[in-house]
Amino acid sequence: MVKVAIFDYGAGNIFSLKNSLEKAGAIVDVISNFDKPNEYSGLLLPGVGNFDPAIHRIRDLSKIQFQDYIDNMPVLGICLGMEMFFEKSEEGKEKGLNVIDGEVVILPSSMKVPHMGWNDLEIKKPGKILNGVSNGSWVYFVHSYRVKPILVDIITAESDYGIKVPAVVETKNFFGTQFHPEKSGKAGKIMIKNFLEECKK
Repeated sequence: MVKVAIFDYGAGNIFSLKNSLEKAGAIVDVISNFDKPNEYSGLLLPGVGNFDPAIHRIRDLSKIQFQDYIDNMPVLGICLGMEMFFEKSEEGKEKGLNVIDGEVVILPSSMKVPHMGWNDLEIKKPGKILNGVSNGSWVYFVHSYRVKPILVDIITAESDYGIKVPAVVETKNFFGTQFHPEKSGKAGKIMIKNFLEECKK
């Protein structure tokens, strides 16, 4: 069995994510800092909270810094978790984790914000966590922002609701979904399983 950690920003309920991981066969701990030794094969940054407080929890409340803690360990960022991978966000003033070049911008005023609901995936290229996921699969979004990576080739799937929104990004050991795989039915279960397979390597 693979052992993974969910980072808790202190912002809300992460039960459904923990439950989904455990149903997929993982041992799951919830952590709130990086001060204890890293005994995990993967880390998840959940999609609950606001940019600045979440960044503060990750960056300022641990003696060990994020990059030093994770090293080459697979990291799955969900919604806000993915947005924190980037350099900055229009949601806050803090610098992001800066592991992906680009920024996070608010969804256009022509859309109802926050955007909530099911949308289909347009798979752009093969991806490790998309292995076995069919093009056109439906997944569940709850968000007010979208990512704008400098290098568009890290986008492995998009969703189209008036504008193209990056839905999945992959680069090195970082995997991100704008939607919530733990709330996305069969497709989400496949992605969670795929991430855990990456953690076993």
